[in-house]
Amino acid sequence: MSDEPSAAVPAIEEGTFLWQPSAERVAAASITRYMRWLRETRGLGFDSYDRLWAWSVTEIEAFWGSIWDYFEVQAHRTDTRVLSDRRMPGARWFPGAEINYAEHALRRRDDHVALLSRSEGGRGAALTYRELHRQVSAAAAGMRRLGVGRGDRVVGYLPNVPEAVVAFLAAASIGAIWSCCSPDFGVPTVLDRFQQIRPRLLVAIDGYRYAGRDFDRRPEVEEIARRLPGLERTIIVSYLNGASSGRGSGNTLAWEELLREDEPLAFEAVPFDHPLWVLYSSGTTGLPKAIVQGHGGILLEHWKSLVLQMDLTAEDHFFWYTSTGWMMWNKLVSGLLLGTTVVLYDGSPGFPDLGALWRFAEEVGISYFGTSAPFLMSCRKAGIQPGKDSDLRRLTAIGSTGAPLPPEGFQWVYDTVKPDVWLGSVSGGTDLCTAFVGSCPLLPVRAGELQCRGLGAKVEAFDAAGKPLLGEVGELVLTEPLPSMPLFLWNDTDGRRYHESYFDVYPGVWRHGDWIKITEHGACVIYGRSDSTLNRAGVRTGTSEIYRVVEEVPDVVDSLAVDTTALGTEGKLLLFVVLRPEAELDDALSAQIAQAIAREISPRHVPDEIHAISAVPRTLNGKKLEVPVKRILAGVPLERAVSLDSVGNPETLAYFVELAPTLSS
Repeated sequence: MSDEPSAAVPAIEEGTFLWQPSAERVAAASITRYMRWLRETRGLGFDSYDRLWAWSVTEIEAFWGSIWDYFEVQAHRTDTRVLSDRRMPGARWFPGAEINYAEHALRRRDDHVALLSRSEGGRGAALTYRELHRQVSAAAAGMRRLGVGRGDRVVGYLPNVPEAVVAFLAAASIGAIWSCCSPDFGVPTVLDRFQQIRPRLLVAIDGYRYAGRDFDRRPEVEEIARRLPGLERTIIVSYLNGASSGRGSGNTLAWEELLREDEPLAFEAVPFDHPLWVLYSSGTTGLPKAIVQGHGGILLEHWKSLVLQMDLTAEDHFFWYTSTGWMMWNKLVSGLLLGTTVVLYDGSPGFPDLGALWRFAEEVGISYFGTSAPFLMSCRKAGIQPGKDSDLRRLTAIGSTGAPLPPEGFQWVYDTVKPDVWLGSVSGGTDLCTAFVGSCPLLPVRAGELQCRGLGAKVEAFDAAGKPLLGEVGELVLTEPLPSMPLFLWNDTDGRRYHESYFDVYPGVWRHGDWIKITEHGACVIYGRSDSTLNRAGVRTGTSEIYRVVEEVPDVVDSLAVDTTALGTEGKLLLFVVLRPEAELDDALSAQIAQAIAREISPRHVPDEIHAISAVPRTLNGKKLEVPVKRILAGVPLERAVSLDSVGNPETLAYFVELAPTLSS
């Protein structure tokens, strides 16, 4: 395995054709079966994905009603109405229905493997659907013994392990509301989230291993439990320190004690819009938004996304590298809805090297490998060649999200991973717990492009006046409601924060906060966050375009671009680069970077200054802190510019605090 960067790979233009599904793959695709079902049961014939999508976002009640029927929702109470109010915000879906998400996730009860897990330290397990059902039954019974019931909050401080899935499903089965933080979150970060929702029960790990190091979290668990108002019990999962760490005392019980009794699992029938879980925004510039999503909306959206857009089946081994603190964990767990084998991994993706996850894919036979764009680009930069170093014969699809994947990332996948793999770059967000721009097994893959807009998702690009654009970059908006949109934000009693977060720019239209271009052939390109755009002399570009070019320079490992221009003032375009250990930011390297930007983007976007930094500041979920750094450089005090507990590497911000006075002088 080479440690040299793949600089010799030639640049590839956005939109370059890379992959076409075979006729056999199209014929076998789940979405093909769905289209045939529409023709046979609804009399609706569509000869292309574009026509199907247009129907799904125009006749939205008919579309979502078809999803309900196609996936055979098991309802305790039904209602013929699909959408009683089409307003945004305020849409009400299936207002008379009563269902339960967990009941659908546990429909399969045989010896097919439901959860296949591995940890960096070698811990592993394989739970069948029969065993998963038994453990959820026992956990739900244990929660009921502790007095937990419908509407109560159950929270987890857990890594990506089977116990997290069991605890979530048990809570959902009895109508309780789930929320989770990864154990690498510090105490203040956890409290900022959990204190908002006042949980009754905490399920926590004793410790975890990451990048070859053990992290004992028992002191943190004790402090979290002590500072959560209304918390009644803590359940300890022994993971790092042995069985002794999980022994109960006082208000603390061992996980095994919670599961001590097997009882029949009775699913609580709840309304379609009953809260299922609470997710959180990054909280980089204030208290995180506590985003509430419902049983029914998540059920329908995840079925549609996983089956029709991602083409997953019960025979797949479905993997996405994620922590429990990222919405992709929730999406991964929803693989249980279709009876697939969900693959969990707990540990660092780069330990002992960047080939670790690819070797893991070979070991457990992953067929759908989900990851982040930064991971793929890091593998490319390091010269990793998964197709040569690992046996990936079972791998049929790769998913990428978390940031825009540049064309070079697409090319690397097809050159070095597998030439016939289906690469699905997708984009969405925690706010809706899905990807509404993404993949389709019927369509070709082109470099740098997301294949399509998701079914039922009326995604458009708006200009400043709210007019739709085609072939031009605009604000990503949703002009029709989706079932998985937040029911509300916790403690936002008058809905003001919800409205300000999504609907204050275009009335009645969801503004997501990304730049998007919709191409003539229906594909999409995401250019990064619209609140961190680079606007130089009227020429606007997304930061992702800068990163694509800069990180192609062999000596550059990572980068951050910030435009300090504010309303009424002309600022500087600053570029911060992380270099390879042996590299130095001298005049020659600075000139090389500037020339690349001038050539590939425009001379107007050549940075005014280039600075070398030790690391790019990132959130706990790995997103670059563009807006908080811009605020720091504008002179906003650190404690007001960013919530340090939401930052994965807060020590990196000291550099920008020191730099800020020199920019204003």
